[in-house]
Amino acid sequence: MATVKEEDSITEKILAIAKKNPKGISDKDISAAFPELSPADRVTAINALLQQGSFDLYNQGGALIYRLKAASSKQAVKGADNEEKVVYNLIEEAENKGIWIRDIRRRSNLAMTQLNKVLKSLESKKLIKAVKCVNASKKKVYMLYNLEPDRSISGGAWYQDQEFESEFVDILNRQCLRFLQQRADKIKNNPRGPIFGRTQSYATAAEVQKYIADLGISKITLDVEDVITILNTLVYDGKAESSVYPDGSRVYRAIESLIPAPGLVQVPCGVCPLVYNCCPTGLVNPQDCSYMTEWLE
Repeated sequence: MATVKEEDSITEKILAIAKKNPKGISDKDISAAFPELSPADRVTAINALLQQGSFDLYNQGGALIYRLKAASSKQAVKGADNEEKVVYNLIEEAENKGIWIRDIRRRSNLAMTQLNKVLKSLESKKLIKAVKCVNASKKKVYMLYNLEPDRSISGGAWYQDQEFESEFVDILNRQCLRFLQQRADKIKNNPRGPIFGRTQSYATAAEVQKYIADLGISKITLDVEDVITILNTLVYDGKAESSVYPDGSRVYRAIESLIPAPGLVQVPCGVCPLVYNCCPTGLVNPQDCSYMTEWLE
């Protein structure tokens, strides 16, 4: 068990890496940064930081995330009047899913004109922000200024300015399928037999995510969950199937359609994200295209 001085040193170390990662850190991040810490000392230090009010605690994808509270926000709220404190606390409780103005009014028992005044004051101090919901464009929710909206609010990677990016999703859909098909083609004539080949034709969502990242077709960083969403659409469309390994990990493989696609549909230009920048005299051109060379072989 660590001494008081050692505990203080541990909390300072954890605070240091939290400052470098404003989006939050997990228990795995702390373990990787300080492998010498025992689980008991790590838990004690985290609990101390939570009790001090240094951290906000969130649940992200089933994992606990510890995010450093902004000191300026806490100081500004301390100097605010009671009405602002009440409203701020209600918004803080809502975390990154936000809270609707009607719910704030009901729970704070403030008149609408007074509530609007309080919200504008908190927004001007950059303590809170209003975020539009993708499933209801006229509905706004309020959350703390430094928080990233939950996927249910922002729509995640598939929305830009509350608009669904159908073309972007379509490109990802085709590229994910292309990766699975390439893997299936490589092991189709596996010398160790069809059963071994079938097993090796499966890919994890993490492998597909790396492939998409290496292509550089996405301006934003896609999480594994984003790629799983795309892979599931391929399963629903009958273009892929999923299975679960004994260790619990889910994998995907391409399956052949009952009706073969015509040759013209298979031309790589149809799924290439740079097709509109491709020309015979440009940096992107058919002569140097590896996808076109592969298709012609």
